[in-house]
Amino acid sequence: MKIIILGAGQVGGTLAEHLSGEANDITVVDTDADRLRDLGDRLDIRTVVGRGSFPTVLRQAGADDADMLVAVTNSDETNMVACQVAYTLFHTPTKIARVREAAYLTRAGLFDNEAIPVDVLISPEQVVTNYIKRLIEYPGALQVIDFAEGKAQLVAVKAYYGGPLVGQQLKQLRQHMPNVDTRVAAIFRRNRPIMPQGDTVIEADDEVFFIAAKAHIRAVMSEMRRLEDSYKKVVIAGGGHIGERLAEAIESRYQVKIIEMNPARCRYLSENLESTIVLQGSASDRDLLVEENINDADIFLALTNDDEANIMSSLLAKRLGARKVMTIINNPAYVDLVQGGDIDIAISPQLATIGTLLTHVRRGDIESVHSLRRGAAEAIEAIAHGDAKSSKVVGRMIEEIALPPGTTIGAIIRDEEVLIAHDDTLIESGDHVILFLVDKKYIRDVERLFQVGLTFF
Repeated sequence: MKIIILGAGQVGGTLAEHLSGEANDITVVDTDADRLRDLGDRLDIRTVVGRGSFPTVLRQAGADDADMLVAVTNSDETNMVACQVAYTLFHTPTKIARVREAAYLTRAGLFDNEAIPVDVLISPEQVVTNYIKRLIEYPGALQVIDFAEGKAQLVAVKAYYGGPLVGQQLKQLRQHMPNVDTRVAAIFRRNRPIMPQGDTVIEADDEVFFIAAKAHIRAVMSEMRRLEDSYKKVVIAGGGHIGERLAEAIESRYQVKIIEMNPARCRYLSENLESTIVLQGSASDRDLLVEENINDADIFLALTNDDEANIMSSLLAKRLGARKVMTIINNPAYVDLVQGGDIDIAISPQLATIGTLLTHVRRGDIESVHSLRRGAAEAIEAIAHGDAKSSKVVGRMIEEIALPPGTTIGAIIRDEEVLIAHDDTLIESGDHVILFLVDKKYIRDVERLFQVGLTFF
């Protein structure tokens, strides 16, 4: 696939890295020649220096025969104009744009072909807000991913000493919970993936990924670790787009406080939020945190644009007694450094956004793609089409499907029903199949499994 990426920042660079290793023809456009040189030295891609909305620059990047344009520059306006130019002059089939400003996103009909022709809108702030909201709903989870509009969920937890299943074989999970069907999709032990078998023993500190119907998630979590009390008191550091959207989404169910430095922004937040308490000051101010009883907070969320400020305020909040700490880290190199110590969960906005972008780049009928473990693994929701003659999966039991190495099928969603995958589960046309890949180099093989042969048409 021939793909032009506009913007060589964190999202554009990470996307180029993901796609260049998958036999795609990638060209990255940016005005920063040094940044492009760094990318070009690391990856097998073309680079073009220039403004991505200019027709001459797009033509130089290969827009005449490009399959897809992904506009992820820091300017909403540049991204939108680039899609318009690609549509009008080059008839680019698929145009994806990152648009941050809510004033654009709330206007119905703005992104139609008759207005601004954007096929897929990506709002990183909304993606990250939804990601954090799911983590708040499941205390103790490291990652929570929805499939088929939330009917099934994939959850990552760290197994703790004292969990009922720790030190036990996986096949005993069914004896512990006879009325709950679940499947462990993967286990990461000391950062190495283990493909789970019935006789696999769960050890303390294992990172366990399991899939189940949404109603059964908390029951399965209780087998891996002591179930934590639900959060009640939430403190958010940073009243920017993500802080505001998160407070708006959760303030009806939780006691929420926002700490924000900018007085004008504080006034705006206090006027537009219903019950959230807005405090003007620095989240790294020890006296302010003590005065606001941070030791009573169930969760402290550092959501500013400054990695260092987020890390320092999180460490301080944890030291002063906050029960759980989550931090946004924009620099991917920092994420592995800080997670798991005093900071319970480090969130990379780039990796959360990448999954949304990858959904539209994958071949075959891929419904959603999610990046796991900071990009080391992927969960994919694919739709099975065709019949036993035209498809490699339809009409076959799971044990008969030639899955690539390191790939497991975790669940099948058929209409409203969630079927946890077992060897004798038969896949039907229209099924949503949830797959887990611990080695991303086999993504192309998974996509081919779900591509329908010519005999189907």
